[in-house]
Amino acid sequence: MKLELRPSLKLVLAPQLIQSLKMLQMPLLQLQQTLRLELSINPLLEEIETLEETPDDASSETETEESENENKDEIDWDYLFEDQEGYKVKESREPEEKRLEGSAQSSTSLYDHLLEQLAFLKFSDDQQLIGEYIIGNVAPDGYLTISSGEMAAELEVLESEIEEVLMMIQTFDPAGVAARDVRESLIIQLKEKNLEKTLAYRLVDEHIRDLEKKSTLQLAKIMNASFDKTEKALETIKTLSPTPAYGRFDAAASTIIPDLIIERFGDEYVVQHNDRSVPQLRINAGYKQLIKRGSSTSKDTKAYVRQKLEQARWLLNAINQRRSTMVRVMEAIINEQKEFFEKGTAFLKPLIMDDIARIVEMNVATISRVSSGKYVQTPLGVFEIKYFFNTGIASTDGEDMSKRSVKQRLSEIINSEEVTKPMSDQEIFKRLNEEGIKLARRTVTKYREELGIKPARFRKKVV
Repeated sequence: MKLELRPSLKLVLAPQLIQSLKMLQMPLLQLQQTLRLELSINPLLEEIETLEETPDDASSETETEESENENKDEIDWDYLFEDQEGYKVKESREPEEKRLEGSAQSSTSLYDHLLEQLAFLKFSDDQQLIGEYIIGNVAPDGYLTISSGEMAAELEVLESEIEEVLMMIQTFDPAGVAARDVRESLIIQLKEKNLEKTLAYRLVDEHIRDLEKKSTLQLAKIMNASFDKTEKALETIKTLSPTPAYGRFDAAASTIIPDLIIERFGDEYVVQHNDRSVPQLRINAGYKQLIKRGSSTSKDTKAYVRQKLEQARWLLNAINQRRSTMVRVMEAIINEQKEFFEKGTAFLKPLIMDDIARIVEMNVATISRVSSGKYVQTPLGVFEIKYFFNTGIASTDGEDMSKRSVKQRLSEIINSEEVTKPMSDQEIFKRLNEEGIKLARRTVTKYREELGIKPARFRKKVV
């Protein structure tokens, strides 16, 4: 027997970081519910009933002086209690009745559904936190929005640790959830059906890009298989879902409340939080009495208060960080998309999350969390924040146009066509090129279909 030291890597996630990340990815309605829950389980939190300073607030300085005589083995309660204001909500100019509401609220979200399954796994505390972080980055359609490498960098952990937990989450219901692309989602679904050794699996694994481009006969030749077997394999693939969460967790079924409100004052745009209904919290200073010199409070009680105090401060810091981060990101978007706000949706510029990440000096994953599932009310209407991000299409004058702008122009061309002689996709393609918009012929067809517009032969009307 002997003693020896061995260097090893250990996963350590700060609770404050996890709490900040969880708060940041919550839409406003979920944030309200979370804060109400925290109020009910943490006695050191209290709700501020008014934005005015109360006598209790003013007297807190006297209490601070009295507590300076605490025993040296106690924590610095003065420091921990000094932020009596917690956080306060700036009064919004937006009336309550103007909030945008959808249809009846869904009983459970994809996020909650995945968390419920996560709770049944025998994970360590660190793995549980990684799992919650991964689930928080799964979009409503079921796809993971960031890479394992980005998550590892954000949490400062090994990528292998992320992959280990991710593989478990990818076994959750609905089948194919938490995949990073269509191929991976379909592969997961085929594995669940024990179809790894089938032609369908090989087609998805090796020729996913050929499935839409090539005929059944061409695929049969590529796979060196009979026409009938290839056709049967394709039928199997058609039973799979390219969007694993589609139809079961409809984001439109929940109430939509904009997290942010943009108002125009002259030439300036001001970003405000739409959080009047969010509980305004602070730490209850009354618990100081429990730890004053001469207090008969037991050590166990003091330890309990200390734990709850730390949790309360983490929560308040996370809320404040969420607010400042969202405002900074939205202000950067406004600066980049000024023409959109000035002239309308046709002037939406190409913009990617990496651009904003560099401007605000944040991780791209942080921008993704701010953008997904959260809405902003603007003078032009209510938009999901990620609406402002889109790739560009080159034009002949060297400027890039956003895909949404191109689609809008395509729609305008079709709406202005003669109903007795509708334009073919080839004619639209030529028209766009004449206007300086560089677009492939097949892309015109793709955009038209995405807009839900029928081919020319179905748009023709007899007058």
